[in-house]
Amino acid sequence: MKNKKVTSIVSGLILLLVVLGVYYYVTLPAINIHCKGFWTSIIFLLVAATIIFGFLRLRTVNIFKGHKRDQIDPSQLKHAFDSKAFKLFFTLTILVILIYGVGYLLSSPIINAKKYRELITIQNSSFTDDIKQISYNEIPSLDKESAQLLGTRKMGNMVEYVSQFEVSDDYTQINYKDSPVRVSPLEYGNVFKWFSNASSGIPAYIRIDMATQNVECVKLEQGMKYTKSDHFGRNIYRYIRFKFPTYIFDELSFEIDDNGTPYWICPVKDYTIGLFGGETIRNAVLVNAVTGETTDYPIDQVPSWVDHVFSADLLISYYNYNGTLINGYINSLFSQKGCLKTTDGYNYIALNDDVWVYTGVTSVGQDASNVGFVLMNQRTAETKYYSIAGAEEHSAMESAEGKVQQMQYKATFPLLLNIAGEPTYFIALKDGAGLVKQYAMVNISKYTIVSIGDSITECEKSYRNLLKSNNITNDSSGGDKEKTGIISKMVNTVIEGNSHYYVMFEGDEAIYDFNLNDMITIIKYNVGDSIKISYTEGTTYNVVHSISE
Repeated sequence: MKNKKVTSIVSGLILLLVVLGVYYYVTLPAINIHCKGFWTSIIFLLVAATIIFGFLRLRTVNIFKGHKRDQIDPSQLKHAFDSKAFKLFFTLTILVILIYGVGYLLSSPIINAKKYRELITIQNSSFTDDIKQISYNEIPSLDKESAQLLGTRKMGNMVEYVSQFEVSDDYTQINYKDSPVRVSPLEYGNVFKWFSNASSGIPAYIRIDMATQNVECVKLEQGMKYTKSDHFGRNIYRYIRFKFPTYIFDELSFEIDDNGTPYWICPVKDYTIGLFGGETIRNAVLVNAVTGETTDYPIDQVPSWVDHVFSADLLISYYNYNGTLINGYINSLFSQKGCLKTTDGYNYIALNDDVWVYTGVTSVGQDASNVGFVLMNQRTAETKYYSIAGAEEHSAMESAEGKVQQMQYKATFPLLLNIAGEPTYFIALKDGAGLVKQYAMVNISKYTIVSIGDSITECEKSYRNLLKSNNITNDSSGGDKEKTGIISKMVNTVIEGNSHYYVMFEGDEAIYDFNLNDMITIIKYNVGDSIKISYTEGTTYNVVHSISE
């Protein structure tokens, strides 16, 4: 009997270890008391142990009536609860659940409202000082859905890849060589295609210029062997878990460095309020998607080319804690005096080689207006607030859609721009197929001022004229620069279906863009002619708004 009991215990422990190993390999929780998945794993382990040792206890008694295998004697089932191991694991399960519940409560905003408010420091800033007028090649005219559509179409043309690979849904927006782009790796079509191609890895990634809508399939000299669609030890989640078993990783982002090398950006979370509260990012692990090489950076030493360390959702939660808990937790539930929150939605702005999350700020009540907006740096968590009252984003979207209601276009979430010194919503209008057809600019303070254009140039020109006619600005140029020079070179091209002339002047290496839709008179000029223009300065080229006859 004693040998049978020992055998039963050993069998139970072996079975428990097997169950735990499979569970860990699949769920990959961090071995860290601040990780909720770690506590869930402990509870799962204890419940499994309770069931296993209860079942093994039943094997030592006769639970069948008259030795008939199909007739269980209910009175014998009580023996399962007589096992010391069963009682031990059952008690531990209840104890761990209680500790988890108490830890969760002590980490919550209910009793830590002040600490949650102080998770970020908000700086009041000047809109005109921080957000300068940008050139058209810096304005992302596509949202993620449109980028996904373009990426899928591009993939359909890649005959050598389309049968084995698909495009991932990542489409991370980054700054790449001063241009807003979205990047997304290819992924294996299924597990069988992984077995066929795993030795060479994933051969390319998709890069989409959000301003020009140019789509490239960037082929790599060596394939990526550490991705989300890989299996076993090469799956990126499993790979970093085995290398850093105690790290609690946040959302992983796919990015490329300045040389186009693909990386996974793996932010590491820390908790500063109790066991589970005050989530922040303390460092970031960068994984070379090709070689698997890892580098662990403290948060203040993350390379400048990295754009996504703090996720947009985490940054927005910081501001919402700060805005809603301003007068305590109870006030946030009932009277809500002075409570502010972010609006429903966000977009990205490129500033100073970083990506910033933009969203409006409104009162907790059901207002259709904003009291201001915030910009939050995704690499450093720096947060700036701008006190500018005006239309809430969805109201501006409805206003833009109303201008083209006969076309039934759908507005994308706005992008914040500085046009002629005025805070302005820039909105892309998409048809039913998800393609961008027109553009809108809506004045934030007076959202009835709406311009529509088939191109960004046309839309801005109309918007500047509306600002002038409504006595908001003094002229339609919005402070554009003027130039008189002799043409040294002219090149004709087509962008977004519109004809453009790129012009250079003697003694000036800058490139000037003339959109023929707006300035057909440029065709009257030739190399060697003198011309006077009004233009907006840009990073890659200058956009011309008018020609003086």
